[in-house]
Amino acid sequence: MDKQLCIVHANCQGPPLLDRLRACPQFDEQYECVLYTNYVREPVPDELLARCDLFLYQFLTPSWGDLASKTLLSKLPDSARSLCVPNMFFKGYWPLWSGAAGFDYRCSHLDEFLAMNLPPRETVMLYLRSDIPRRFDLLDLVSKSIEQERERESHTPIKYLELLLAEYRDQRLFNTVNHPGRLLMDHVASGVLEHLGFDHPGQAAFDAVDDPFADFEQPIHPRIGDYFGWDFATAETEYQIYGRRMTHARYVANYVMCAQAGIPDFVGYLQGAYIELF
Repeated sequence: MDKQLCIVHANCQGPPLLDRLRACPQFDEQYECVLYTNYVREPVPDELLARCDLFLYQFLTPSWGDLASKTLLSKLPDSARSLCVPNMFFKGYWPLWSGAAGFDYRCSHLDEFLAMNLPPRETVMLYLRSDIPRRFDLLDLVSKSIEQERERESHTPIKYLELLLAEYRDQRLFNTVNHPGRLLMDHVASGVLEHLGFDHPGQAAFDAVDDPFADFEQPIHPRIGDYFGWDFATAETEYQIYGRRMTHARYVANYVMCAQAGIPDFVGYLQGAYIELF
């Protein structure tokens, strides 16, 4: 039997979601899946949309033009099923994260010290010793992130915020602001399968799938971890950084060295593309 066409229009969360959906034999037998990455503005061919049977998408506003969800949905045949899936984003562990262009995984507070043009060691030490809980209203910053997530969740019938709020204090749920870990990805995949009417393949099937985004765990400032009582974010905690294990302090040292060298590609720097890490 020929498989039906499933188009997935999503960001970096699309591949780990699709891996889990394919772990369900019923889903895998029924659908041939094609993934289009939204954040790089990859075009979705009209001819594929015209013969799509199942469209899984993350909500995009009209500002995305031809890639806006409303626009893409209008090109589907009447027979197609569509489902808006979660687009998870949480700044709670990194309340000082900045999405400003020009450097990967920016920290606005660390950038303040970099702007002083001090020697690398002094820059690192000032940042590590900064009394972040005294200078910033961390509870307010985390609350704002949660409210933003509540709005994002409103676009999808697959609810996940309740699980996030119940668990984020006791275990690390995200590797970066938009890279959720196994618990949330498994939860979302389960919700999608249930919404589509498929039987859950069992947790063992999900456990056999690789951990999502396992190559990089963005370190959490230990002063933030201490303030909130997170035992998974101490000064001694080691994080997976592209094949290396690093403490937060070592990660910060690399951030400073990379930025002061004028290298915008911090990911490449961490992967060893520019100089040997110390």
